[in-house]
Amino acid sequence: MVGIMRVGIDDTDSPEGMCTTYLGAVLARRLRREGCRVSEALLVRLNPNVPHKTRGNAAIALEVEGDPDGVFALACACVEELADCSAAETNPGVVVAEHPLPPAFYRRAVTGFCTTGEAIALLDACGVRYRGYKNGRGLIGAAAAVSAVFSDTTCELLAYRSHEERGRRVVDRESVFSAEDATYPHTWDSVDRANDVVVCVPHTPDPVLFGIRGESPEWVHAARAHIRSQEPVIEQAYLTNQGTDAHLLPGSIGAMEEGRSYLVAGTVASLPLTGRGGHVAFDLADGGHAVRCMAYEPTRGFRTVVRQLVPGDGVVVAGSFRRGSVNLEKLRVCSLQPLITTRPPVCGACGRRMTSAGLGKGYKCRHCGGRSLRPEVSRARRTLSAGWYEVPPSARRHLAKPLVRFTPAELAGAEGRYLIADCGETGREETGSHPS
Repeated sequence: MVGIMRVGIDDTDSPEGMCTTYLGAVLARRLRREGCRVSEALLVRLNPNVPHKTRGNAAIALEVEGDPDGVFALACACVEELADCSAAETNPGVVVAEHPLPPAFYRRAVTGFCTTGEAIALLDACGVRYRGYKNGRGLIGAAAAVSAVFSDTTCELLAYRSHEERGRRVVDRESVFSAEDATYPHTWDSVDRANDVVVCVPHTPDPVLFGIRGESPEWVHAARAHIRSQEPVIEQAYLTNQGTDAHLLPGSIGAMEEGRSYLVAGTVASLPLTGRGGHVAFDLADGGHAVRCMAYEPTRGFRTVVRQLVPGDGVVVAGSFRRGSVNLEKLRVCSLQPLITTRPPVCGACGRRMTSAGLGKGYKCRHCGGRSLRPEVSRARRTLSAGWYEVPPSARRHLAKPLVRFTPAELAGAEGRYLIADCGETGREETGSHPS
């Protein structure tokens, strides 16, 4: 019996080189060869803070028209052939659902945590086909991928090298910069110009040759046409929740949970300090609570922005809450505290700078004996402007929404969860540029 279904697969990766998205591309090709219609391929990024995960915590889902029994058998055979089940942390899961699963499970998996037992209970209750391998933990991601409903969607085209060529990865550097020149801002994060780094070519032993992220299949294919590389063995364009901030929850200081990611507003409560390794930290406060915010060394020039904050600045921060800190992905400067400086005044009689006469005694001129009770007060110019700032592409998480995707209303903080009701004393908003 022919029907339309979703096939979800997760946790086939291993440090030795396997990749779930590669398995998805191979499965899509094999399904088409068997006469099935594959109408959609989804790359579903889940909570980046889950302890048991691969680097990008990605599951895949294919929308397929065909015989459900045959599709399930082919998906399981593909996993059994390609997944590296010899790796201790590789525990694949396969789900084939002929009707939609509750999207709430996907939302929990991308913003929080789900257990294998919860995934199995959902699959049993919905009466879908599934198979877990080893401890079956991949059923969580497979179920989340099948239940995924994206409120915002981007695209990634992934090219893969053959198993025989896993020892080399040849991609012409200049062609990647050319692709970015030709298609930005419709594609993004192929390169990190500020740090002169190619971002879209990994250095891990997995099958991925390169990946191009963009707003549509048309744009990623346009960028792909510029790239010169060794011949890929297979390519696949996925619709994805990457670059959408799907992992962020509205939060408040003092009420955040470990391992979740938040958008939080507050007031800078301490001067940013640079610690060992180049990491920069400051305290953010609101309503009697405070939290440490961290800009780690890989965020490079973003730390320059963070170092310019001063106590009293109003900001919104986005990032994951781990071990008592918010690990910054981006921030919005809403209001800037005036920098007031004081120093001894100039003597009105002789024109020379006075010195302190002692605590509570004002100032005295050592040359002519003149006195004054008031210091010289001035307002220093802030070099930081109000607006959004983000980490560079080389440090960006898969789910983090780059500023190039923000609408003008979002950049101004006037839409949805990016709304800040009080922008303080500046009286105007300026869009922060990409930090360099």
